[in-house]
Amino acid sequence: MPQSHGVSDSLTLTPIGFIRTAKRVKFQALHQPDETEVESNVLELLPGLNFEQALQDVAGFDRVWLLWWFHRNETWRPLVLPPRGPAQRRGVFATRSPHRPNPLGMTPVRLLGVKGRTLLLGACDLVDGTPVFDVKPYVPAYDSFPEAKAGWIEEVDSVVNAPAQFTVIFSEHAQAQARWLRETHQVDFTPRLVELLSRDPSPHRTRRIRKRASGAFEIGCGAWRAEFAVDDRAVTVRALETGYPLRFLTREGYEDIPDRDAQMAFLERWPEKLS
Repeated sequence: MPQSHGVSDSLTLTPIGFIRTAKRVKFQALHQPDETEVESNVLELLPGLNFEQALQDVAGFDRVWLLWWFHRNETWRPLVLPPRGPAQRRGVFATRSPHRPNPLGMTPVRLLGVKGRTLLLGACDLVDGTPVFDVKPYVPAYDSFPEAKAGWIEEVDSVVNAPAQFTVIFSEHAQAQARWLRETHQVDFTPRLVELLSRDPSPHRTRRIRKRASGAFEIGCGAWRAEFAVDDRAVTVRALETGYPLRFLTREGYEDIPDRDAQMAFLERWPEKLS
C-alpha cells in the first residue's frame, strides 16, 4: 500500500471531549444545524489535559468548527443514498453521509460562551455523546465562499426550497396520540415528521419510509413511527406508534432505549397490534 513518508497505514485519534445535547437519536439531529432553533448545547472537554489553557482566546469568536466522529456507524459505502432529493445514489465523497471510510464529521457552530474547559454552543447536528477530536476557529474571510458551486446539491436545493408538494393532516386518533405525548412526556416529533412527508412521502431507505403489506406506509421517526396514507397530494397520518415492541422495552439490558418510559406508557394506553 502506498504511504506518505513517515506515515503508517493506521493513525490514532483521541477525543478531546464529548458533546451533550438533547438529541438522543439521529432523527432529532437535522442534516445541517437549524440556525432559527434556540438550542443550548455543551461540549465538555476532558479534564487533566490543560484544555482550559488551550481554550484561551476562543471566546472572541462567534463560531467554531467541530471535528467529530460518527460513532454510531461501523461500515462505509462507496455509493450512498442522501436523505434529500430523489432516490438516487451518489458517490460518498460528494455527500455529507456518515457512511465514510473514516467517519469524520465537521460542523460550524455558534459559540455562546466558554467556562473553564466547557464550551456553550448553539444549534448543532450532533447526537448526545458524540466524540469531538478538535475545535478550530471559524474565520469568515477564509471559511466562507458563498459563490462556490455546490454540484448536485444545488439542483436538490431548488426542489427543497420550493413550496411543499404535499399537505399533511393528522387523523383524530393521531392528533390525540401526539397531544398526549407532548403533554405527558414532552415528546414531539411531529414537526420533523410533517417536514419530511410534505416534501416527498414516497418510499426511501434513508428517510426510513416503506410500504407495509397492508398497503399503508410507515416512516421511522427516531424511537417512534407513524403510519400514513397518500391520496393524490394529501398525506394522512393515521396513527403514531412506538419504534420498539413491548418485549424489547421490558427486556433487561435495554434500559437505554430512547424515550423508553414514554414508549411503555404509550403501549399501555394504545396496546400494540398483534399480527
